[in-house]
Amino acid sequence: MAQALSLNSDLIDNIFRYAKPLGHHQESRNLNLGFGFLYYGLVRALRPMHVLVIGSGFGFSVVCLALGIKDNEEGRLSFVDPSYSLLRNGPFKTVGGIGKWDNPVRVREHFEQFGVAEIVHHYKQTSEEFFPSYRVSKLPPIDVAFVDGNHSLTSVRHDFLEVFAHCRKNSYIFLHDTHLPIRELVHHSGVNRWLKILKKEPELFEIINFPFDSGVALIRVKARRPWKCECR
Repeated sequence: MAQALSLNSDLIDNIFRYAKPLGHHQESRNLNLGFGFLYYGLVRALRPMHVLVIGSGFGFSVVCLALGIKDNEEGRLSFVDPSYSLLRNGPFKTVGGIGKWDNPVRVREHFEQFGVAEIVHHYKQTSEEFFPSYRVSKLPPIDVAFVDGNHSLTSVRHDFLEVFAHCRKNSYIFLHDTHLPIRELVHHSGVNRWLKILKKEPELFEIINFPFDSGVALIRVKARRPWKCECR
């Protein structure tokens, strides 16, 4: 007998209460997870064995992606976040961070309430610290990634290129916060500028952008070959 699906009204209500979606086109009034359904649905459809998430304030993207893995009954999720806090580390390190991921026990308890603690593996590191040991850690290729770390153009470029180096043809990469026009204008975010750079490489990437709320883009890797990006 097939197991019951994870998503029900009680669990979705808990997601709103404790995973606290920010900028995902959600609507708590009618339990609409917005882009969260997209994250869950993509994982259900593609059946990835390894999902990577870079950055999350309260774990919304992590939970939605991990629930898809849970209902697929196979796969794992690597969650990379150094647990920066706005008060402790300042606005150039994080905008919405509250040091949520400091304590490993509490991190596990947080994900246990959604039934995905065995799926989510947290790395309390920056992406710059995480990727050099990727192969040493014997992590599998990335099938789906969600990039939501430091939003400077330099950091987005770094995170995307590292993901690209560890994925394969027909891997999919989410970029969150593609629609922050004021922050982009004052160069406090570079996600949309990076997206424009990717659009110049149609042989490598297929892109769809959802410019609602804070926006999210989905990029399909069409080909795996060396790409020397000269942008800064």
